[in-house]
Amino acid sequence: MSHGKYIVIFKKDAPQEAIDNMMSSVSSEGGEVQHHYKMSKMRGFSATIPDTFLTNLTGDQYIDYIEPDGEVTTMAKSLGLNAKA
Repeated sequence: MSHGKYIVIFKKDAPQEAIDNMMSSVSSEGGEVQHHYKMSKMRGFSATIPDTFLTNLTGDQYIDYIEPDGEVTTMAKSLGLNAKA
């Protein structure tokens, strides 16, 4: 069975019980929740989710969006500690 890493973000009006139930469902279906986000502007989780279960998530009424989890980098250039601008 193939798994992918995803970030699942819930709508602002989603009840906490729906989020908890979804995290439990991911685990019971063979996935693994890595992080649980409980911020005022963003509630959700990141997880390794079986591909076969991912389609169940996409139709959930409380989920705002799902996106692949990955590393993010910037292209900013560091000037160093003693550099002059």
